[in-house]
Amino acid sequence: MATSPASPPSASPRAPVAPPRVLTVAGSDSGGGAGVQADLKAMLALGVHGMSVITAVTAQNSLGVSGAWELPAEAVRAQFRSVVDDIGVQAVKTGMLASAELVETVAGLLADVSAPVVVDPVGVSKHGDALLAEEALGSVRTRLLPVATVATPNLDEVAQLTGVEVAAERDLRRAADAILEFGPRWALIKGGHLDGDAVDLLTDGTEEHWLRAARHDNRHTHGTGCTLAGAIASYLALGAEVPRAVAAAKEYVTGAIAAGFPLGRGIGPVDHGWRWR
Repeated sequence: MATSPASPPSASPRAPVAPPRVLTVAGSDSGGGAGVQADLKAMLALGVHGMSVITAVTAQNSLGVSGAWELPAEAVRAQFRSVVDDIGVQAVKTGMLASAELVETVAGLLADVSAPVVVDPVGVSKHGDALLAEEALGSVRTRLLPVATVATPNLDEVAQLTGVEVAAERDLRRAADAILEFGPRWALIKGGHLDGDAVDLLTDGTEEHWLRAARHDNRHTHGTGCTLAGAIASYLALGAEVPRAVAAAKEYVTGAIAAGFPLGRGIGPVDHGWRWR
């Protein structure tokens, strides 16, 4: 009697593996273009698991910020410990910290974290709204920047923190030196506000990496800085060294800027999902 051949043994299903974990410590943007919302979108797009510590809640849209309320330091500390002590992190990104108390709180928490830290020293929104109290600048300089693996100030934030005014590309090196004096391992000075190509300088005081990209004629750029810092943290969590992580993040953000879309009556966001569309 003929018998049918035996079926091949079925392969055992592979157990799911968690992607790298990245934590954003930042403010909430109700319009979804910047802040924690931008960070989480960028992290998803780049293949990591995003987690969040909310430091402040803002009421904002395409026209600007109409209100901001910082959370108590106790709430920020509890969120951070809840995530880090159980889930763990492979990179951390900080954004809007609002007050000196929150800067001090977050800097203290980060001092005990071995993962790389990307500090976006958010001072002013895309619409010109203040997001950091004047009295908090000293804490950013002396407590937060020293724990940063990479600090990512734009030119307005460089002037706020150091007094260095950048009017041309040749001034970027002087700006980087001034930021590095506060202790981050690397400084990424974003020259997007200069004329011509979008040029940034990444340096640790010894190596220099000049990152250039064509400037896109698109006014819908809300969330650019948050997205860049979140992308850098994502690539660091994926195992890239700092220069490669920053270059890859710059490429991703350049595409997101090119695809930025109108939303509401003002400045729309960059498109975090541009690679999928």
